[in-house]
Amino acid sequence: MIVLSLSDVSRVHGEGEAAVHALRGLDLQVDAGELVAVMGPSGSGKSTLLHLAGGLDRPTSGSVVVNGTDLSSLSRAALATERRRHVGYVFQDFNLIPSLTAVENVMLPLELDGVRSGKARKAARDALDSVGMADIADRFPDDMSGGQQQRVAIARALVGERRLILADEPTGALDSTTGEQVMRLLKARVDEGAACLLVTHEARHAAWADRVVFLRDGVAVDQSGPVGTPALLHGHGA
Repeated sequence: MIVLSLSDVSRVHGEGEAAVHALRGLDLQVDAGELVAVMGPSGSGKSTLLHLAGGLDRPTSGSVVVNGTDLSSLSRAALATERRRHVGYVFQDFNLIPSLTAVENVMLPLELDGVRSGKARKAARDALDSVGMADIADRFPDDMSGGQQQRVAIARALVGERRLILADEPTGALDSTTGEQVMRLLKARVDEGAACLLVTHEARHAAWADRVVFLRDGVAVDQSGPVGTPALLHGHGA
């Protein structure tokens, strides 16, 4: 089953001579149970791709379909509901709410969706435990290290029944051992039937993917199977 489909998607920022083409006619599909890594140099369109896939931005042209729903057809309120229920997003800068504890940050999307507080808190604590953060459940973001904040953000993305996981350099603030643990968590959720789109510059993390897409100047210049194929070994993702 196709969870994410981008068809002939372009995103242009600005107009005229100042226009920046972040994506150009991109076609991409991610199925349930599939982990797709996106690699490419800075400015190639990787983050723009994630923003469009998660409904945080709208394409200039083309369509973005999540779980069979064209995101452009949704009102702002309906789009927010779709994101909250079906899309887990790991931001590069964490985006934790400073005034909420770790467990409150993780349970927030569930509560906003009407889950009872007690049930949401248990699910949030289970999610924190899965990323090794159960012992800091009552700590505020300012009292956490960057790596701890990142793992809390990942727990928030994985909690509940999210069908699509979008991860923007999710291991960037982590040491290599913890980074591997995070990749195992993402892969486990994919094995349970979620679709995951992972932006990374680390070949060892892209090695977890079923497929690697290489972007350059907003265009998919190459796709390969798991890492170890000639496409990656020749440095497209450096």
